[in-house]
Amino acid sequence: MQVQKVVLNSRPGNDGAPVPGNFRLEETTLAPDLKDGEVLVRTLCLSVDPYMRCRMNEDTGVDYVTPWQLSECVDGGGVGVVESSLCSTCSEGDVVTSFNWPWQTNAVVKGSALQKVDPQMVDGRLSYFLGAVGITGLTALLGVREKGNVTKGANQTMVVSGAAGACGSVAGQIGRLDGCVRVVGICGSDEKCKALVDELGFSAAINYRREDVPTRLKECCPDGIDVYFDNVGGAISDAVITQMNADSHVVLCGQISQYNKDVPYPPPLSDEITETLRRRNVTRERFTVLNYMNKAEASLCELGQLVQSGQINVLETVVNGIENMGDAFCSMMTGGNIGKQIIKISE
Repeated sequence: MQVQKVVLNSRPGNDGAPVPGNFRLEETTLAPDLKDGEVLVRTLCLSVDPYMRCRMNEDTGVDYVTPWQLSECVDGGGVGVVESSLCSTCSEGDVVTSFNWPWQTNAVVKGSALQKVDPQMVDGRLSYFLGAVGITGLTALLGVREKGNVTKGANQTMVVSGAAGACGSVAGQIGRLDGCVRVVGICGSDEKCKALVDELGFSAAINYRREDVPTRLKECCPDGIDVYFDNVGGAISDAVITQMNADSHVVLCGQISQYNKDVPYPPPLSDEITETLRRRNVTRERFTVLNYMNKAEASLCELGQLVQSGQINVLETVVNGIENMGDAFCSMMTGGNIGKQIIKISE
């Protein structure tokens, strides 16, 4: 069987910014005969995510994800269908997903590495298993629940940076559903701001590219900020932390503004911001969803129900074709997507 795959062609240059040329499309032949425990899958859709930027380095800087190797097939979140199986837990026609799906049109993988999913859980929109009803949704839901300390009736204000991204767009909706009276999103375009307010129910949205963030935060959060779901780090996060209330909480989910820089994760804060956190007793704890996988099954069921009932709306940016994986990845890293960035590989 002839298949196409994406390999890591090179690592980012000195400025740290990835380019489509860091990836290369190759044709390869797949042997049709399976070994015991293996399945042949056809890839339906793949995901690109900010955390993958660290996988382009020789050292990821974290112990829970491994670096991609030069000239080897890249992997990440994927959904596909089983075409043939020699695995007792997977049958032909099953829809399956994995956090380490090879970027190939078809692949032979161990059945034990796949999770079977029910298309009815997402009304047949299988890409949702990579976003709102997948690891991204889990990160949003559990990040808010485990680190945000949202309390119904407490008149809390939440701010989300990277709010129009895959994780932030769900986190803000969870904050609203869980009881925040005000949810403010920070993002990079007027189109995204409109989507946050009109489609996702955010109270307000700030375009950091053309608005003064500290001034707009004062206007949108007159009672200060109680919960900050941080996806970006850098100057935006400094502006938010400066306006946080005493005994408030930062959910340190991601730092996309810093990923192209040669700094540790999480990046160090200035002395001034560190002192603000200390003086106001603000908790700022790194959140890693993999530490909470014992809650994954129940949380995914809840997310599925919230999506089906329309209480959570899902935003996606879909690109067609495995040949566009590199372009889609680089676009996502510079905020070109609204919601989850999905690459559709086959029907």
